Amino acid sequence: MESGSIVEYIDRQKIVCAVILESKNQRLRLLTENNREVKLSANRLSHKDNHHLDLSMGRDKLVESLKEIVSRRRALVNEVNIRELWEVLNTEQEWIDIATMTEFSFPDNLSGDYESAVVRAFFSDKLYFKFNPDRFFPNTEEQVEQIETRSREEEHKNRLIEEGGSWLKSLLNDKTPRSPDEDQLSEFIRILKSFYLFEKESKHYDLGKAIIAKAGIRTPAPVFDALVKLGVWNKDENLDIYQYDIRPPFSDKVTEHTTGLIESLTAGGFHSGNDSKRRDLTHLPLITIDGQSTLDFDDALSIEDNGDHYCLGVHISDVGHFIRPGDVIDREAMTRGSSIYMPDQKISMIPPSLSEDLCSLRAGELRPTITTMIKLDRTSEIVDYEIFPSLVRIMHQLTYHEVNSVADEDKNIIILHEIAQKFRQKRLADGAVQISLPEVNIWLDENGELVFNRTERETPGRILVSEIMIMANWLMARFLASNNLPSIYRSQPEPRERLYREDNGTLFQNWMQRKSLSRFVLSHEPEYHAGLGLDAYATATSPIRKYYDLVAQRQIRSVSGLETPYTSDEVDHIIQMLMQPMRHVSSIQFRRKKYWLLKYLESRIGKKEEAIVLSRRRNDYLVLLPEYMTECSLPMPGGINLKPEDVIQVTIQHVNARKDMFSIFM
Repeated sequence: MESGSIVEYIDRQKIVCAVILESKNQRLRLLTENNREVKLSANRLSHKDNHHLDLSMGRDKLVESLKEIVSRRRALVNEVNIRELWEVLNTEQEWIDIATMTEFSFPDNLSGDYESAVVRAFFSDKLYFKFNPDRFFPNTEEQVEQIETRSREEEHKNRLIEEGGSWLKSLLNDKTPRSPDEDQLSEFIRILKSFYLFEKESKHYDLGKAIIAKAGIRTPAPVFDALVKLGVWNKDENLDIYQYDIRPPFSDKVTEHTTGLIESLTAGGFHSGNDSKRRDLTHLPLITIDGQSTLDFDDALSIEDNGDHYCLGVHISDVGHFIRPGDVIDREAMTRGSSIYMPDQKISMIPPSLSEDLCSLRAGELRPTITTMIKLDRTSEIVDYEIFPSLVRIMHQLTYHEVNSVADEDKNIIILHEIAQKFRQKRLADGAVQISLPEVNIWLDENGELVFNRTERETPGRILVSEIMIMANWLMARFLASNNLPSIYRSQPEPRERLYREDNGTLFQNWMQRKSLSRFVLSHEPEYHAGLGLDAYATATSPIRKYYDLVAQRQIRSVSGLETPYTSDEVDHIIQMLMQPMRHVSSIQFRRKKYWLLKYLESRIGKKEEAIVLSRRRNDYLVLLPEYMTECSLPMPGGINLKPEDVIQVTIQHVNARKDMFSIFM
């Protein structure tokens, strides 16, 4: 490699022309067309020319000569028709050297300028040929198409970043942004939604990150504000629904099937076909007891005083009569796993036209049910029971408040309450862990106003319903086990510790006892449930709302020949299939209730509240605010040593529901 030789190399995706000032051991000192001296390895060169420049002419004239050479070569680039060359050469599929390609391009000229022009042309257009410094390989038609597609995608991506960033910046700065067309706006929104919801798991993460960077945004938080401004979301949007891919509306396919099902059932009388296997209990004065806003009534009670004994009836809506295993509604119900109840929204497991109408035990309507009829002696001890399909008609639909108001007057309510209390005492004697904690209720009323209240669960109405439903679930589990049927049985190991005996614990002890409970276990075989003090347990009293319960109900129906029972393997498969949706349901309900509680507490900043110290941690205390039944971190107050169960006064300092922030100080 001689001094004065004209060479070219690639730097930052550009071809640079230079002259060799000095060559030593394959290391070159060059003067470039930009009047810079650089040191370079000889293997970095993309083109070498046989022409030389006289180094004695001086630096300025050398640079001027280099610029003239570059100008000539650039002009020649326009004469290289790469596509035409590719159309001739692509069928050969072999490497073509620089000299041959130059001859194809310039048949009568093979000088260094023409070779350089060919290299420059192929360097700027990599669509048709693979390229290295001195040879070329034609791409196939398929490869050309792929490269064109990637190129278009890259151009589209760069345009999205440029235009999306500019638009987002003006939107957040309250300026009037350039209005993108409808398709472009939809694309911006789709990218930003995905980026904000799923962050690094979003397929649009890199693109979204580039757009917000172009807009001058450092964190994703303003993206939420932008989407609220656009009306895509509201300020209280439930993002968990999107993150967990929950679909509140039912698909057209499910809706159409439901409509057809209802039409066929109501046309012929929905209970026809199974009348001979159902007992007519329409003479019994059945009642439902639920919350004030309940629309999906799935359980009802009846009580008969027969002199020497009572006959307690627990009547559960026979959802299995309407929804067949494997049909489109059933598949959707399994995907959802459960109805989701939130302060501002309810998402049903099955379509509302079933859950709130045909399957719901509405007053005055004839309904198919699965009845557990329990015979008890005058001391409320269980003597016997039987389970069978039935037909019922609800007489009264009562709220917990209405039941509580007549708990000392209504004979039937008094009997039901006594039975419930007696059953609880039996469970406690058998080792049950009774946890009694107030319930915090928060919801939006019909005007969209936030309503908060704290109620005691240990009222006659709630004790009556909870204990009798536990009793019914226990008896149905024993019934299934006695018929050697697998089901979704629920068991629970002993708690890690017991903090009090029976139901005598303080609020602090009840809260801490709940923390020490062992996780429940689901299995197709019955096992002991330590928390309830029962030898078998399977939830079956809420088939409208929970798929677990629908499975148990189907197994019960099979005993009467109304259903083909699931096998153990099928039950195990269902348990596995329900694990993820049920985790999502629990998480959504917990997080949404907490969100609205924090929204309520935003109006309580500066207010003093009572707190119970739960435990001391390394840098703070964990405390419980009993009014809201919520835990919070308390910074260690200087000079004060607190211990568990101390009752203190704290002040609400800062609350931000959207950011899940809640702080207090003492």
